[in-house]
Amino acid sequence: MRASKAVFFMRKVRPVTRLPIGAAPGFLTGLRACLMLMLAAGVFSAVAFAAPAAEKKDAPKAQAAASSDFVGSETCATCHDEVSKGFEGNPHNQMVQHGDKVVTCENCHGAGKAHVEGGGDTTKILNAKCETCHAASHPNFDRSPHAKANVSCISCHSVHAKNGTEHLLKASQPQLCFQCHNDVKPQFSMPFHHKVNEGAVKCNDCHDVHGSFGNSNLKSTADQNAICTKCHMEKRGPFIYEHAAVKGEGCLSCHTPHGSQNARLLNVPSINVLCAQCHSMVGTGAVHNATLLSQSSDVTPCIGCHTMVHGSNLDQFLKR
Repeated sequence: MRASKAVFFMRKVRPVTRLPIGAAPGFLTGLRACLMLMLAAGVFSAVAFAAPAAEKKDAPKAQAAASSDFVGSETCATCHDEVSKGFEGNPHNQMVQHGDKVVTCENCHGAGKAHVEGGGDTTKILNAKCETCHAASHPNFDRSPHAKANVSCISCHSVHAKNGTEHLLKASQPQLCFQCHNDVKPQFSMPFHHKVNEGAVKCNDCHDVHGSFGNSNLKSTADQNAICTKCHMEKRGPFIYEHAAVKGEGCLSCHTPHGSQNARLLNVPSINVLCAQCHSMVGTGAVHNATLLSQSSDVTPCIGCHTMVHGSNLDQFLKR
């Protein structure tokens, strides 16, 4: 009884009657308040989203007003005739037009009315970035070594040229790349090299010149060895018995990619010395004595027995 009286005096309206499920009808007032707050929030959100919609309706009016500042490509050609010649065959010539004016020049350089009225004032014309249109295809360019070295798009591409070269390049590969990377050029003249000068391999077969997450702009793949194994498919695997150096360090742990004075583009002349860089303790064994690690041509090389150095499906010691 004392407990019932306590509950009675705590509630000024009426005593709380417990339902079978343990809920109190007095709490319905709080639930209604919560629902009202949710409804108010919904109305506020609807008003907030309505404002951008209204702005979008007014967008065509703003675009129509701005179109009066365009002068058309014919006007540009009166001063820039050397650029306009042959531009009809350029892929950029297929860009958007503004009304009845062909304004392909101004799609990149901005509206030219102020530039013309200013007597060719260069401060009145905009040189738009190529990434305005090409950002989706080259998303990593800003982090690339080319961007950090202030190499711009027009350093390699002739944006006004007739579409006669691949990707509007100013020169064909590899001559275009050698203009800056002259330290790499001699490597392709070594006795053993990738056939870049011969035209069988291109620089962008291995490098993403517009930027990647790899070193030296190497193309990014789930398995970095895929850059090499897309051509050297017999080395791809997967193998039951993997060579740890191949999986852990990759092809470059043993091979020089551009060119080498050593057969198979190896980093060092002797195969035994190359293997000893990781397997130096092997020479102390009963089967492999110290002479096995000699550079002498009379000594049997490691691959005389361990022929499957890239991986094997038969033997854990990579023997045939």
